Amino acid sequence: MVRALDERRGARPRPALARVAALALVALASCASSANKPDLSPLGPGEEGWALRCDKILTADADDNVYSSGLILVRGSKIAYVGPNRAIPAGYKTLEGTAGVAAPGMVDLHSHIHSGGFGDVNDMVLPVNPELRAASALRPSNSAVKIACAGGVTTLYGIPGSGTSLSGFGLIYKTKTNATYDETVVQTVGGMKIAQSYNPERGAGDLGQTRAGLSWILEDVNEKAIGATRQGRKDRALENLQKIHSKELPVLIHCAGSDGFTAASRMWKEKYDTRCVLSHGCFDAHKTAQYIVAAGAPINAGPRMIDFFSTRDGAITGVTGVYERAGAKDLSVCTDSPVMPQEELFLQGAMSARYGAEGYNMLRATTINPARAFGIDARVGSLEVGKDADIVIRSGDPLDPRSRVELVLIDGRVQYDRRRDGQWF
Repeated sequence: MVRALDERRGARPRPALARVAALALVALASCASSANKPDLSPLGPGEEGWALRCDKILTADADDNVYSSGLILVRGSKIAYVGPNRAIPAGYKTLEGTAGVAAPGMVDLHSHIHSGGFGDVNDMVLPVNPELRAASALRPSNSAVKIACAGGVTTLYGIPGSGTSLSGFGLIYKTKTNATYDETVVQTVGGMKIAQSYNPERGAGDLGQTRAGLSWILEDVNEKAIGATRQGRKDRALENLQKIHSKELPVLIHCAGSDGFTAASRMWKEKYDTRCVLSHGCFDAHKTAQYIVAAGAPINAGPRMIDFFSTRDGAITGVTGVYERAGAKDLSVCTDSPVMPQEELFLQGAMSARYGAEGYNMLRATTINPARAFGIDARVGSLEVGKDADIVIRSGDPLDPRSRVELVLIDGRVQYDRRRDGQWF
């Protein structure tokens, strides 16, 4: 990825974007045209702020701005400035240990470590549970969360398991290393979790054992929620599912092979037109890429990043690259942690690039793309003025396994410092 960054996002002007002015002027013009302008005023009494001078800044913003030798100003919990080096306004403290490559904190939409492991993440009594929430199982700053933070992952969508067809609603939270519930949680109800193949095919012999039965169960509960809305009837068990149909909340769908992938797209994008994200896409699901992309469903690939089962000649296919070449919008990758260690989200992007995806796009697949797919991009996923100051400093390329995470800020506070804390993984 390093070479790709130097070639595609280097500090030299890019004619395609008409970069004929100095980089500083471009950065200021870009900021001036946005809703959030840089705040370069001195800090007032009682205000706290950090100045981070970095060797390189990868913003992952809409223009993919990259600054070789740049400055980030953090005012309170937000980013006040990101761009070329300049004088630091009065009141800011220069943060040590920021030499290296700065990038946004990574975002994973498919994670199960909020309780500290696989415990308390799936009620296996009923096949559909729209009334359940994963938030009650959250253990803020548990050991798995701390290591995730040290790996540069700062925002997680913690979800119930996939043993049932509709296992409940997940929460969006930050991986702060010493925080309370309220200091950690971004959204108590962040979206719904659906499982539409393999795991929820119930072996007890009741309805849902077959794909036909599973589809009937899901359509039945969806129609109940739609009916309650139509009748103006309050039903606490369905109120969050109703928000799926009003597009107030997104839905993440566990669907692995080509059969489950297409079934999920037909139901959640074409039939109900929800804000769905299709997760996994492993095995031979990549063969349906053109259909899924045409339907408009974002893809959250992983934890398996390659397929060698469905080809007759044993060829290894990088599935993320297939989705990328099909034109997938807001393509992201996941760990399904702890299936893959949460702190290795960067490695999912790295292996995707190794097997054919474009390197910088895989940085976006771990940052801004998942944030946009889940509607939290106004706060996280890129380094931009006004967003949460979730910043990761690495010794090198963010997707290079040889790079160390040196420093992690979440909401403007240092959560991990390798020099102080040691290397946790």
